Amino acid sequence: MDLNSASTIVLQVLTQATSQDTAVLKPAEEQLKQWETQPGFYSVLLNIFTNHSLDVNVRWLAVLYFKNGIDRYWRRVAPHALSEEEKTTLRAGLIANFNEPVNQIATQISVLIAKVARVDCPRQWPELIPTLLESVKVQDDLQQHRALLTLYHVTKTLASKRLAADRKLFYDLTSGIYSFACSLWNHHTDTFLQQICTGDETGATNSLERTLLSLKVLRKLTVHGFVEPHWNAEVMGFLHAVFERLKQFLECSRSIRAENLCRDRVEKTIILFTKVLLDFLDQHPFSFTSLIQRSLEFAVSYVFTEAGEGIVFEQFIVQCMNLIKMIVKNYAYKPSKNIEDSSPETLEAHKIKTAFFTYPTLMEICRRLVTHYFLLTKEELTMWEEDPEGFTVEETGGDSWKYSLRPCTEVLFIDIFHEYNQTLAPVLLEMVRSLQGSTNVEDTNAILIKDAVYNAVGLAAYELFDSVDFDQWFKNQLLAELQVSHNRYKPIRRRVIWLIGQWISVKFKSDLRPVLYETICNLLQDQDLVVRIETATTLKLTVDDFEFRTDQFLPYLESMFTLLFKLLQEVTECDTKMHVLHVLSCVIERVNIQIQPYVGCLVQYLPLLWKQSEEHNMLRCAILTTLIHLVQGLGADSKNLYPFLLPVIQLSTDVTQPPHVYLLEDGLELWLVTLENSPCLTPELLRIFQNMSALLELSSENLKNCFKIINAYIFLSSSEFLQMYASVLCQSFCSLLKDITTEGQVQVLKVVENVLKVNPVLGPQMFQPLLPSIFRGIIDGERYPVVMSTYLGIMGRVLLQNARFFSLLLSEMAHELGQESDQILGNMIEMWVDRMDNITQPERRKLSALALLSLLPSLNAVIQDKFCGIINISVEGLHDVMTEDAEAGTYKDCMLMAHFEQPKVTDDEEPPTEQDKRKKLLALKDPVHTVSLQQFIYEKLKAQQELLGEQGFQALMETVDTEIVAQLQEFLQGF
Repeated sequence: MDLNSASTIVLQVLTQATSQDTAVLKPAEEQLKQWETQPGFYSVLLNIFTNHSLDVNVRWLAVLYFKNGIDRYWRRVAPHALSEEEKTTLRAGLIANFNEPVNQIATQISVLIAKVARVDCPRQWPELIPTLLESVKVQDDLQQHRALLTLYHVTKTLASKRLAADRKLFYDLTSGIYSFACSLWNHHTDTFLQQICTGDETGATNSLERTLLSLKVLRKLTVHGFVEPHWNAEVMGFLHAVFERLKQFLECSRSIRAENLCRDRVEKTIILFTKVLLDFLDQHPFSFTSLIQRSLEFAVSYVFTEAGEGIVFEQFIVQCMNLIKMIVKNYAYKPSKNIEDSSPETLEAHKIKTAFFTYPTLMEICRRLVTHYFLLTKEELTMWEEDPEGFTVEETGGDSWKYSLRPCTEVLFIDIFHEYNQTLAPVLLEMVRSLQGSTNVEDTNAILIKDAVYNAVGLAAYELFDSVDFDQWFKNQLLAELQVSHNRYKPIRRRVIWLIGQWISVKFKSDLRPVLYETICNLLQDQDLVVRIETATTLKLTVDDFEFRTDQFLPYLESMFTLLFKLLQEVTECDTKMHVLHVLSCVIERVNIQIQPYVGCLVQYLPLLWKQSEEHNMLRCAILTTLIHLVQGLGADSKNLYPFLLPVIQLSTDVTQPPHVYLLEDGLELWLVTLENSPCLTPELLRIFQNMSALLELSSENLKNCFKIINAYIFLSSSEFLQMYASVLCQSFCSLLKDITTEGQVQVLKVVENVLKVNPVLGPQMFQPLLPSIFRGIIDGERYPVVMSTYLGIMGRVLLQNARFFSLLLSEMAHELGQESDQILGNMIEMWVDRMDNITQPERRKLSALALLSLLPSLNAVIQDKFCGIINISVEGLHDVMTEDAEAGTYKDCMLMAHFEQPKVTDDEEPPTEQDKRKKLLALKDPVHTVSLQQFIYEKLKAQQELLGEQGFQALMETVDTEIVAQLQEFLQGF
């Protein structure tokens, strides 16, 4: 089909694909998808989007399909890759003319040219850059702009390539075009400044756009185009020129009216200038050394002196502060402790920094930061009144300091204070001294200043550790400030309780805690919501602290919990509810079972909150965390929560439900603690297990918790659970074991081992399909010690506790391997004796001895042949478990447990869960803990002696090493 008729058909389908009617749209999309891999399709698309007479929406769609096609089919190695001939035609067509009239489409075309350049430039497309440079010089405004836009996208894409060969190509490209890029930028910048002076608004807008684009190109070339840029005079010339241009543009922005179209773009250009400096400093700290002095002078004068008044704007202040911060904090500029180890470049940079940051400069910066930038603004105070919850969750943390003024000023303060704390600590303490006593509630300015100074003392808590006696200050001043209940004093109440939260982990005497708890109870009843929320945060920090003592906290627990719960109901924003829930969780976690009398109200409220938070998965995660701590606190009483708890677990762990993406991890944790604390198995609890096989198929990082949950069910009620789910589990395990790490294998096998421990009679039958591979693993001498140890643990259980099943398994293996049963048994015992050292757990070592001894007494020649090995293992086992009773001069088996004792729990220990009790009871039925190894060996040897007669037995004993026999006799004294 020729190009024209193909174009007509594709055009028709693209037109249908822009339709709002899904009946028309869907088939069209399907058809386009099929054409994606057809030869010639992209040539047709190029024809369509470069034809300016067609509908804009159709052209837009054509560009997008073309762009996606480049991602998928342009590389030679891609399946259905485009042919080299078609690619050559397309490359030529893309740069035939830069005259796209629609801005959005022009941007997309530039991006897709850059995508092709990423793969083909310069080897397959050497003419791209020369063509762009020529087109940038033409007189036609549109063509010049579009070429410059494309040059920017191409430069940006090539600069982002990281392989050494690609970097080298970019260095070569940069050295070829850098001079031209500089002169282009200077030309457009000068033109703009002239036009703005003569009042030519339209011309200025156009020139500014070109200034911005040429500066973007230069930024990429300067930052990524040189190995050691400081040796290049042009680069350094450009960077010094940036400061001059910044001044011109700042002056210029002052003279432009706010409503002028240019104003926004001028500010954007100013920010771009600062980004050039920041990126250069980040990538080439040593090349930046000669710019340190000038950068600091520039940034400090605009941000911390009168020079900036009326000129600077918020985003520019943020960038300047980040520049100062990055110079102050830069590791490249910090000499080593041992000066001789530092490079000359580091020492040079450090010298420049030290010379700049004199005492007066630092003092001025510190004072301005605190008394000017830290002050709450009118907008913030209005927000406090109108949207208190929005005010409390203002963005902080993460990278917010890069973009927002308040976090930026605080981070700069912390970094400067850390670097120069010997100089700045006295300055800040002097500010604190000047604010002794409570402030007049009518003097708003004084209140805001005090708020700012206290903020600084909180931020610098670690640095002020040696300079501030916080306990005295708390008793003599801060407590009194918290008792001023006037509405206008609320900024101070909020700030002081925040300040205490900052210092609690730095320096706060333990015996002052009760006074603080009293204060927190009062402030949780403050008339202002922001103060209450801040108080909750400080409570969390206090409870979370290393020195927290439950006994000090208990007298206040009831009122705290009630007030926090009231706050939780009161707040309406999702973020705030999450925050208060985290505080509640933290309290529940720390006081554990002591919480039981007070949780009724919360237990009733959580189902309602869960229902309301259907759209808010993060809030639901917070509810799950709270439930985890609640269940741990309630212990066996958590059974009363099941009507709400179990549907929550069901939903969170059901992989067919969309919310599981957010809730699964916490949901599994909750499922586990619910089982661990459950007094008995309920039908509903059993039913949830239907979610498990899909979770095991996921085999994600949650697998470990899945195995813990399965184990918890086994301990809780093995017979009911296994009757219902054993076959499904066995299938899941068989498929898991085919494709899982060694650690995963061990986890699966441990579950099987637990089944056999709990149910030695039915267990082996239920998991019968897994046992042959375990048997083979032993005979073949599994090479991973942990896996081998687990294999032997499982086989030991079967042999010792279900001998009938073991002999059936042995016959099955003999049949499968085509060997005699005795021969296989001999191989197994030999491998067992040989690999005994793989077993490290004392329980399993004793189990091995008991299991192999259980083969005696026997007339079987193979068993008699391996008698020596069996005795060796038994004596090893005795060494593991026997302790000497010094008084009686005899030995006793230290693994024996006589009866169940409730352990005494101290305050610091967590009480045993229901599962801990179940495991203890299980141990009381386990031969490892109920059979004396010493007694067992004696009885088995006696039986063997009776079977063989004295002479035959002596002959058998002579196969054992005399040293081993001597040790055995010593252990068996008194029998």
